[in-house]
Amino acid sequence: RYISTFRPSVKCEVEKNKAQWKTMGPAKVAVPSPKNFLQKHSKEPKLPARKKEQDSKKLPALSVPRRTDHPVMGIQTEKNFINTNAVAAITGLPKKPQPIYVDRRQGDKYLLETSGLVPKYIKKKDYGVTPKYITRRNEEIKRAQKEYEASIMEDLKKRAMKRLSDEERRSLLQGLKKNWEEVYREFQGLSVELDTIPKKIHKEKLELQMKQLEHDIEVIEKHKVIYIANE
Repeated sequence: RYISTFRPSVKCEVEKNKAQWKTMGPAKVAVPSPKNFLQKHSKEPKLPARKKEQDSKKLPALSVPRRTDHPVMGIQTEKNFINTNAVAAITGLPKKPQPIYVDRRQGDKYLLETSGLVPKYIKKKDYGVTPKYITRRNEEIKRAQKEYEASIMEDLKKRAMKRLSDEERRSLLQGLKKNWEEVYREFQGLSVELDTIPKKIHKEKLELQMKQLEHDIEVIEKHKVIYIANE
């Protein structure tokens, strides 16, 4: 059997370090000196020492006079302040009072300028001017209406239809209203008591005619453009 030549040395090292970590921590620990005890704030980071300002930097110039400065003496003016003030008071315009408003009879006073009651908006440059987006929208609506009418006219030409003029539409509307008045007059002339079947049938017929005429009048008044087929 093979036996290593380093076996005795390895065995000696194992037996030597076998119980080295058997206790809590290493067997031999350097004991701190009692003079080096933990002090307050000793573990906090310390800032570097503050450097003194250099003497070459000059202080900024002050806007106030120094304590050692003295005012200039002996200067006099020839202006007569009494006469000047009197002339200014005589020739000056009187001070206009500020406009105010009071919310009630014994209420507090407020400035009228900042109250919102003064119509300042009428002084704007664009006051009363139609906004650009509305003008652009109206133009788009007119263009769309023209395109729609052109397409309708082409379709009508294909279908052999014509458009009623304003006079024909007006005369048609007047005729329908006249027919309604005649039917209504005949309806008013019916007897109050409907005791027979023919009377009831006649009343229902007049009501249907009036209802149809009212529908036709409403349609013609609602639509300004009317197309009819050529006969």
